[in-house]
Amino acid sequence: MDLTLATRDADGKTIVAVGGEIDVYTAPKLRDKITELVAAGVYDLVIDMEAVEFLDSTGLGVLVGGLKKVRAHDGSLHLVCTQDRLLKIFRITGLAKVFVIHQSADDALAAT
Repeated sequence: MDLTLATRDADGKTIVAVGGEIDVYTAPKLRDKITELVAAGVYDLVIDMEAVEFLDSTGLGVLVGGLKKVRAHDGSLHLVCTQDRLLKIFRITGLAKVFVIHQSADDALAAT
């Protein structure tokens, strides 16, 4: 399974819609996209994970790295995720306390 990335701007934030699997093979693609956005001056990101089918530790590392990159510029990185199997990963790793996780992109935009 490949990784799909689609970005769009909404209310001064950039939404990155991620689809497929975020694993050791595909995570660099997401990392590169986040790095590219931050380098372009985009510091408020919403990562929409509704179409993500699999997430491993490499993917979690990319998300944590992205959070550090935007925070270095006083930015924010919010997640959109309603899938129990992914939310369980965030809870088990303690990252549910690190990331702000929303039910929808609209909720994320309203909160940032």
